[in-house]
Amino acid sequence: MLIRPAHAPGRPDDYCAIAVMAKASAPGRTKTRLVPPLTHEQAAAFNTAFLADIAENLMAASATERIAGYMAFGPKGAAPFFEQLMPPEIGLIETWLPDFGDCLFHALTTMLGMGYGSAVVLNSDSPTLPTEFLVWTAMALRRPGDRIVLGPSTDGGYYLLGLKERHRRLFDDITWSTEVVAAQTLERARELGLEIVMLPEWYDIDDGDALAVLADEVLLGKGFSHLSRSRPAPHSAAALRELGLADNAPAAVTRACQTVFSA
Repeated sequence: MLIRPAHAPGRPDDYCAIAVMAKASAPGRTKTRLVPPLTHEQAAAFNTAFLADIAENLMAASATERIAGYMAFGPKGAAPFFEQLMPPEIGLIETWLPDFGDCLFHALTTMLGMGYGSAVVLNSDSPTLPTEFLVWTAMALRRPGDRIVLGPSTDGGYYLLGLKERHRRLFDDITWSTEVVAAQTLERARELGLEIVMLPEWYDIDDGDALAVLADEVLLGKGFSHLSRSRPAPHSAAALRELGLADNAPAAVTRACQTVFSA
């Protein structure tokens, strides 16, 4: 259900709509795979920080390419959380269904149904994702012809999927939350005869090791990839500092994380 449209001057078919698959922060119900090493309250705070950083990334991408940013959120009734957290330029779509594939498809078809030229779903736990990945996605989908854009995650899933048409088959018979999600999605795309554009690999933050990687990036400036510059994630950096980590820590951030998280 559309709660509010994104700010996108001009014709919607000139835009690529990108929706973050988001969940309202609530201790015990948000980012629970980060517990332990975090407490439920800390995990919820990181969820809020990730969403704020990713919204700013969408805004940065929209300054370069015609991109309309959205939060495709749940659970039902969580609109006030997102209305307070998100800038008014970010649109809101309530998307809460039992099956994750149905949630993804609903978000995509809602945006395509609004007349956008292409639609993308984006994860909510990669706050340092380079902005150019979003720009490249919109540019690839702007070209004539049907195709998908897929951004693979290091865990075998994907952080981004973009398309131009309503291809339901892309979400059928997928073993969600496993290391084969990206491979199965690519199989479905090949079944449909779709051109596939692959983005560089990136990582999800869903355990303590990934939090240590995040700390390396945002506190010590150690990029995840030597090919692409990580986006600054100031809200995530602030959340890490709340755990007692500081910039330019003398010890390796990974060891610092392990000490703080195991305390």
